[in-house]
Amino acid sequence: MNKQQGRLHPNLLAMSVSAIAWGTLHAPACAQTAGAADGAVQEVIVTAQRTAAPESKTPLALSVVSGEQLDAIGADTPGALGARLPNTYLENSYDGLRITIRGVSSADVTEKGDPSAAFMVDGVYIARPQSQNAAFYDVERVEVLRGPQGTLYGRNTTAGVVNVITKAPVRRFEGDVNATVGNWGERRAGATVNVPVNDVLALRAAATWSERDSFLRNGSNTPRALGLDQDTRAARLSALLALTPDASLLVRYETSRDDSNNDSTVPDSNFYAGIAGGRPQWKDTSTGARLTYGFNPFNTRFEQGYSHKSASSLTADLNWNLGPATLSWLGAHRSFDHDYLYNFYYRVAPTVALGVRQPFSGNYHQDSQELRLATDGTGAVSAQGGVYWFRERARDVYTFRDLQLAGLTPYYVFDNDPVESRSRAVFGQATVRLAGNLRATAGARYTQDDKSRVGSIRYQQAPAFNAATDLRELNAGSISTDRTTWRLGLDYDLDPATLVYGAVATGYKAGGFNDGCAAGDMQGGVGCPARSALPAGTLTYQPETVRAYEAGVKTRFWNRRASLNLAVFHYDYRNLQLSNETVVAGRPRYETTNAGAASIRGLEADGQVRATGADRFTWALTLLDAHYVSYTPDGVHSWAGVKLDRTPARTLALGWEHRMPLAGGALTGGVDTRASASYLLAAPQAGLAYRVPGHTETDLRLGWEPLRARWSVLARVRNLENEVRPMTISSIGLAVPTAPRTADVRFDYRF
Repeated sequence: MNKQQGRLHPNLLAMSVSAIAWGTLHAPACAQTAGAADGAVQEVIVTAQRTAAPESKTPLALSVVSGEQLDAIGADTPGALGARLPNTYLENSYDGLRITIRGVSSADVTEKGDPSAAFMVDGVYIARPQSQNAAFYDVERVEVLRGPQGTLYGRNTTAGVVNVITKAPVRRFEGDVNATVGNWGERRAGATVNVPVNDVLALRAAATWSERDSFLRNGSNTPRALGLDQDTRAARLSALLALTPDASLLVRYETSRDDSNNDSTVPDSNFYAGIAGGRPQWKDTSTGARLTYGFNPFNTRFEQGYSHKSASSLTADLNWNLGPATLSWLGAHRSFDHDYLYNFYYRVAPTVALGVRQPFSGNYHQDSQELRLATDGTGAVSAQGGVYWFRERARDVYTFRDLQLAGLTPYYVFDNDPVESRSRAVFGQATVRLAGNLRATAGARYTQDDKSRVGSIRYQQAPAFNAATDLRELNAGSISTDRTTWRLGLDYDLDPATLVYGAVATGYKAGGFNDGCAAGDMQGGVGCPARSALPAGTLTYQPETVRAYEAGVKTRFWNRRASLNLAVFHYDYRNLQLSNETVVAGRPRYETTNAGAASIRGLEADGQVRATGADRFTWALTLLDAHYVSYTPDGVHSWAGVKLDRTPARTLALGWEHRMPLAGGALTGGVDTRASASYLLAAPQAGLAYRVPGHTETDLRLGWEPLRARWSVLARVRNLENEVRPMTISSIGLAVPTAPRTADVRFDYRF
């Protein structure tokens, strides 16, 4: 594999570095007039360790993005954050949200798969990646925890945690409305109102609506509309009830609808040449060409694609202050329905691709309960512990058409009912003050997971199953796994503004099963033919585990006008779960296997500088070495030494925000640029490694707010370079492009 140097657009980087240097040199004089308090870096209160604490005093690596920052950069969904956080990728693929943190990721978004990073909304785990890329609106903050969080957050956190925290009702009347228009036909509106009904009840309602035309151009001479568009709406009602002076209940109900088109992929040949020879090489072509869908299948005629997602959730959060401790209960129910028709490119040979139409219908219901008791943190020992319970039940039907040339019937159907997942856990963590400013933390969590599926694979000549002409076979599996995850750590206050810490933590992602059945198994009158039976080692796969060593420092200096967060880490990552489309006994399947092991080590440094009362600079640097130690995907060729997906050796992000008085108001401008070295997107089962070249991506914003006015206006440009890259590539040749340059104007009115 040839190493490719990244293009880092030195002019943009030089301008940003020069600006930071200028601000640093001139800040002392300005500080004398502004005062230390006015120019201090703002402290953020987070709940990363399940109790409220300042971010600068939380001994783990995390990023916090406030609701105001989301609005400023135009991030209206988790996927819109993209790669804007250190060693973190949040990308909305055609089949759901893909989260990669420090190279740890998951590609199995089917009903039997689990993510490697837990995605949560208000502390509630959201199981389906297809429902995770919901709209950001009325958000308080987003916390992204890097590294395994197996003790306090449980299973499926080998990569980390993304927790979206929405705004709760407050004891004052307030509200706002906003509207946005932009290129690509963007139009968006939102509204929020908060009403204190009386001394014991406050209500908050929020709603959003968003539409945007497709980024893709249809070059196939067909009337089909394509995806990478947006058509969403959502609403949330929250009620905060003071049951007693010491007890409160927060209830949230949310409903959403997403009709964005699912046909959001292009062939990988839009980005790469040399695929047929097994050595993809980056193409030098235009953004327009990369976003043009020109594939016309010879074996079928594509239909108009669509996707309809609807979700609803009800959450109750009870907190009861018992004096020395607080008892908390968090219960939630969530329903998600998804129907779509997807037309896709399916490479069956190095130079041959078929067109496949895939109708799908699925519904998912999940329930979770957590009971937790936490001390108030004022004594020599701070502790918390609790129990957790989760259940998900799903039913779905996948139909693959047009695979006759691959030796299949016209309708190749997977009908699964039910697919069930259950998880139970007990956990506890305590921090002890050893001496002075030194603290030790120890925690553990025991988790038991059970998964099962009963369904069938049908080989049909027509849309409906006919027992006289069609065949069916069992598609069933079950697995039970359990694991104890733990965390040990030390942290020490060097001074009131500096924290140093070190920790060892483990993470666990539950095992699962693949499509197929075990010889001799029969359920619901459907059996497992000998020709289709899979050995146990192929039918199931084992949990993946990680042990992470991390040390860091968090400090405020220069009279608290500057901050630095530094973390170094090393992972021992075993039994990685890697998923690909493959062919088993002549039949296409989606298969997950365990890779041998991987090694991950790196450095993350970020901070900000309040150079003057009007200037704020931000920066982030990452260094990362993440590669397979042992992995042979086809049983012959070793991938030892090959880098994990989305693990650039280095990235650098720089930002500058300036505020100045103008025309009876305040004008605020900002620029953020991120440079990344090259990285891989691999399809190991197909023997393909796609190198995404180094690049920069720059965002601009300019806002104006009149003095003592209730309204403001903000203009934003994202991806100034107008370069696109594949965010995901599958083993059959499906590539999802990133967004091109977008520009919009947002108007806000507050009351």
